[in-house]
Parts: sequence; C-alpha cells; structure tokens
Amino acid sequence: MAGRSVRLSRSSVPGTPLLTPVQQPSTPGPDLLALEEEYKRLNAELQAKTADVFRQAKEIIRDRQEVLSRPLSTQMKSCDDKDDYSLRGLLPSEGIVHLHSETKPKTKNIDPVNKVRNKLPSANKGRKTNSSVKLKYSDVQTANDVAIPEDFSDFSLAETFIKIEGHLEEEGLPECIGDTFSGASNDIGAEAQLRFLKAKLHVMQEELDNVAYECNKKEDEIQNLKLQVKNFEEDFMKQQRTIHMQQSQVEKYMTLFEEANKKCDGLQQQLSSVERELEDKRRLQKQAASSQSATEVRLNRALEEAEKYKLELNKLRQNNKDITNEDHKKIEVLKSENKKLEKQKGELIIGFKKQLKLIDVLKRQKMHFEAAKMLSFTEEEFMKALEWNGEINK
Repeated sequence: MAGRSVRLSRSSVPGTPLLTPVQQPSTPGPDLLALEEEYKRLNAELQAKTADVFRQAKEIIRDRQEVLSRPLSTQMKSCDDKDDYSLRGLLPSEGIVHLHSETKPKTKNIDPVNKVRNKLPSANKGRKTNSSVKLKYSDVQTANDVAIPEDFSDFSLAETFIKIEGHLEEEGLPECIGDTFSGASNDIGAEAQLRFLKAKLHVMQEELDNVAYECNKKEDEIQNLKLQVKNFEEDFMKQQRTIHMQQSQVEKYMTLFEEANKKCDGLQQQLSSVERELEDKRRLQKQAASSQSATEVRLNRALEEAEKYKLELNKLRQNNKDITNEDHKKIEVLKSENKKLEKQKGELIIGFKKQLKLIDVLKRQKMHFEAAKMLSFTEEEFMKALEWNGEINK
C-alpha cells in the first residue's frame, strides 16, 4: 500500500495524526510536491502504527485465550512448581511423619525414645537448611504441597515432653537404648542414663522449639500465600474483564480499520486525480517557464532600449534647457530693446505732437498768407477789370 493516504479520526487509533481533506490546488507551484511528500510520510506512519496496534491486540488475545483455556489449579501449579520444590526441602519427610505421629500417640504404637532418635537427624538437617530456608522464603508463592501436622492447632511441645518422661519413668529404659551405650551400659547406672537422656531431650526441645518456630513461620507464610492466591484470583477476574473489554475494542478497531480502508480507497482516488492535476500543472509550468524565458529576453531588450531612450531624453532635456536659457536671454534682450523702443516711441509721439502743433500754426500762417495774397490778387484783378471795362466803353 505504498503511496496510499489514509485519514482516520483521533478516536480510531490513538496517536495517529489527523489528516485534512485534499484541497484542489488552484495555481501551480512547489506546494503540490510538498503536499504529496507530506501525504506519503503520514501514510507510512499510519500504516506502521496500525500494524503495531493489530499485532499487540492479537498477542493480547492469544495470551488471554491461553490463560482462559487452562484451569485455575494448573495455572497456580505452573506458577509454583519451583517454589513447592524449595518448600519440600524445608521440612524433610522424616520430620513430617514424626510430627503426625506425635499428635496421634494412641493410633500408632511407637516407642517415644525411637521417635526422639528419629527426630535427631531431622533436627540436625533442619539446622543445616535453616539458612537456605531464609533465602528461599522470598521466592515462595504458594503452599499447596507443604506438609504440616494435621492437628497443628492442638500440638504442644510441653505435653509431648511430659508424655516422653512419663513413659521413661514407667517403663524404664527401652532395649534400643542399649545399642546407643553399646559398651558402657554396665559402667553407667540407670540414673546417669536418665540424666543423659534428659539432657538430650533438653537439646531436642530446643531443636523442636526451632522447628515449631519454623512451623509457625510457615503457617504465617501459608496465610500470606492464601491471601496472594486470593489476590491472584481477583487479578485473574480483572484480567478476564480487561480481556473482554480489549476484545470489544479490537472489534471496534476492526470496524474502524475497515472504514479507514474505505476512506483510504477514496483518498487514493483523490490522490490519483491530484497526481494527474499535478502533471498538468507541471506541464503548464514548463510551458510558462519557456514563455517566461522568451519574455525575459524581450524584457532585457526593452530595458536596453529604455536605457538608450533615457540617455537620448536626458540629452534632449539638456538641449531644451540650453535653448530655454538662450530664449530667456533673447527675451531679456528683446525686453530691454522694447523698453528702449517704447521710450523712443514716447519721445517720437511727443515730437510728433509738437510738430502737429507747429503744422497747425504753419497752416494758419499759410492760410493768412494765402488770404492776404488772394486779397492782393483780387485788388489787382479788380483794377484790371476796371481798366478793361473802361477801355471797352471807349
């Protein structure tokens, strides 16, 4: 399922990242590649986590089914085989038999001295194994195979010693004691033998006290182990409840996994469509890159031409500045000349007015002169006419 992207809710598989729906890219760019890589990475993480969850769930179900298939007694025995073996070594078989025999003296007709003799090696063996008992006690888990006296609650060491002394005083020394004092029975009297046996009984009493202490200790251990067994049973019931809960969770995860597969198929289709669109975008991007290179070439040419035109424009501006400066200078010169001409014009107008006045005076003088001339002329003409008329009359 490489390349497949799966989107799960946070309640389906804990620790899995929540994938967002695929958004259709509107513009081509490197975001599509990054999005594809992110989908692939999240898909790989999700596949690894789902595989791990299912593997753990299968292992838990298999272990719980194996535990449930076995009965409780075999489960406890399988846990405690090694510890039972160590507990069997704590109390040897001889000591166990003697403890039962002491609690029931009426049912078995055994000599008390023989019982004491049989207890001696067991007591010595108990001393040797006392250190090992303390080491083994920390590993004990159950006490199903530990042998204890049947009537241990009624067991009393003092009563046992009283019975043994009573038997010795009533019946005397048994014949088996003669074997113990093989060659010295003739030299030692009955009282000395009795004192010896009492000292021996005192030693055995101490040993029996130690054994009784060990028995009490073992009884406490048995009670503790019973409590442990009870706790184990409670834990077992809790484990069964947790197994049922985990089975329901596994079923829930299976349904969620199926839904996730369906969603994965849908997302796979979306991914294929996105990949096709990505290919189209890449193709368009290549075309755009080629067209962009051509436009860049044209842009560079246009920039060169723009620089050239800028230089020409600067030259034209400089020429225009020079021309405007010259025009300003010419204008200033023309203004100054215009002022001069205006001044001359004013002077000419004043002179012209004066001349007009003078012309008017001259015209008047001319008119007077002509009038005077006309008058003189008319007088002459009148005189001539008179003269002419006179001649005619004649």
